[in-house]
Amino acid sequence: MRLLSGSVLAVVLVAATACSGPAQPPPPDSAFRPGACAGDYTGLPNKIECGTLTVPETRGGPSTRQIALPVTIVRASTPKPGAVPVIYLHGGPGAAAVENLGDQLRDERGRELIALDQDWIFFDQRGGGLSAPALDCGAVALTDAGPLTDAAAGQLTACADRLRASGVDLSRYNAVEVANDIQDLRTALKLDRIDLFGVSYGTRIALASIVHAPDGVRAVVLDSPWTPEATWVENGPEMVSDAVREIFARCTADTACQSRYPTAATELDAFANRLLSGPQTINGKTYTADDLGAFLMDAAYSATGARALPATAARFTAGNMTELDTHLAERSGYHEAQHLTHLCKEEIPFENEATMRQRAQRDPVTRLLASSMGRYFQVCRNYPVGPPDPVEAQPVSSQLPTLFLAAEIDPGCPPAVAKAAVARFPHGQLSIIPNATHGVFRGSTCARTMIRTFLANPNAPIDQSCLHPEHDKFEFDLK
Repeated sequence: MRLLSGSVLAVVLVAATACSGPAQPPPPDSAFRPGACAGDYTGLPNKIECGTLTVPETRGGPSTRQIALPVTIVRASTPKPGAVPVIYLHGGPGAAAVENLGDQLRDERGRELIALDQDWIFFDQRGGGLSAPALDCGAVALTDAGPLTDAAAGQLTACADRLRASGVDLSRYNAVEVANDIQDLRTALKLDRIDLFGVSYGTRIALASIVHAPDGVRAVVLDSPWTPEATWVENGPEMVSDAVREIFARCTADTACQSRYPTAATELDAFANRLLSGPQTINGKTYTADDLGAFLMDAAYSATGARALPATAARFTAGNMTELDTHLAERSGYHEAQHLTHLCKEEIPFENEATMRQRAQRDPVTRLLASSMGRYFQVCRNYPVGPPDPVEAQPVSSQLPTLFLAAEIDPGCPPAVAKAAVARFPHGQLSIIPNATHGVFRGSTCARTMIRTFLANPNAPIDQSCLHPEHDKFEFDLK
């Protein structure tokens, strides 16, 4: 459920933004105040307005703690009269949307989709990004594969203890609360109607909005959907292995890849079995099964990682660990406690560790993930997120027009999840993007076209003809 944005705490005031005004009195329970922007928006054709949404940490409770959520409004470059604004919901959980938004808007992918005739609104969800308080635990070895060492599991538990001692109520950082924050944002900005665009775990937030706080929602886009009834840990090792096997199957069917790397899949399994036998020291550095499992998950998420995987497997066999070393240095990208307040509330309580471990015995790749995925259960036993609500594991249905977009290759949000969910949406539409990876709007011009067309008229059938020839072939990086 990846799709990370930067989370370095820096705030920059730039031209073409709404500037901070004079000091103002404390806001009421929920209020939006214009202010400085985080990030660089120079050279963009859009008007950028920024500010802070202040919301209560605990709605209807005795606590008076406030949460500050940074908000960036990107006005449409060519506004369409009556167009409904889009609220973007970032993934993770534990990622961000605001700080690096300027780079995304300057990128071709942003220019083809964002704020052309509709305003787009971005905010960092409570606990993530530049929100305050930020539920960041520092440099801890945590990815979607789980805590990658026993020490990391201990650090995450200690982090929860520190946050709780500082007064943070960790039971208030979850999808239901974010759904209510969206409604507070809609009210504060005086928006009658909104569209929701969720990516990765942002789709889980969008679905929570449909269930718990749907007021004013006109239409929904779910890119790489993750649904409440799907099981993250129980099926996690198999989802990663399925994605990896799918990549190698494409290599076998590709003449150039098969000629260059005919034994890549068996070489990867052999390397996995080496690490499963115990940590291995290669070129003076030590690597574990957890390290490789987390790498393979993130590689299969990524278009660049997936296309290079046969070549990477060959390099591992030859003792070249460059890609794994890079991953080891960059894998602490989440606000870890926010990641866990969601998963420990909405996912892990409804799953069974023994089931996961049994399923993880299928092949070498699944076995790589068993220990790290198992640590989710260990850590969640010590996260004070409150009792789980059974509704958070129930399938969602809705009459809202909803576009489901899934990638054929996805180790976290496989297309089967979207296929099962769309059947419960009478006005739902599904497109599975061939030869694509997680977060399809970022890698597919056709997907961006379909999203814009859908948002222009959510009740009209989408035209999927643009998938060909753009997605007719999986292009390997054979270097």
